[in-house]
Amino acid sequence: MKQKEYLFSLDMKVRDYECDLQGVVNNANYQRYMEHTRHEFWESFGANFGQMHEAGLDAFVYKVTITYRKSLRSGDRFRSALSCRIKSPKLIFDQDILFEDGTVAASGEVEVVAVQDGVITRGEYFQELLKDVLNK
Repeated sequence: MKQKEYLFSLDMKVRDYECDLQGVVNNANYQRYMEHTRHEFWESFGANFGQMHEAGLDAFVYKVTITYRKSLRSGDRFRSALSCRIKSPKLIFDQDILFEDGTVAASGEVEVVAVQDGVITRGEYFQELLKDVLNK
């Protein structure tokens, strides 16, 4: 099977307080891991959500779908990885949470829209910001 290609990834470790009574990571924390990865990806381009907001531009999560495959546990080290594509007006992130051996713990698809001064855009900001990465 071909190894999946990602545009960006972060290595992380499960903290005790992220686990529920069953000793596994609570499902909501996978979404937090994915969100943190998207923010770090964004910042790797010099983009900053605070500055965007001050300029009247906001990126909003429109839809999130997560499939849980194998539970992470306290102390597990994992990689949160993403790729993305534009389907105007949305920027769609394909994200995986991976154990160190590459086994998928969770997969997600996150749709994001840009809103300029209260009006949804056609995704021009995403296209401009990511043009070099997505046109490879």
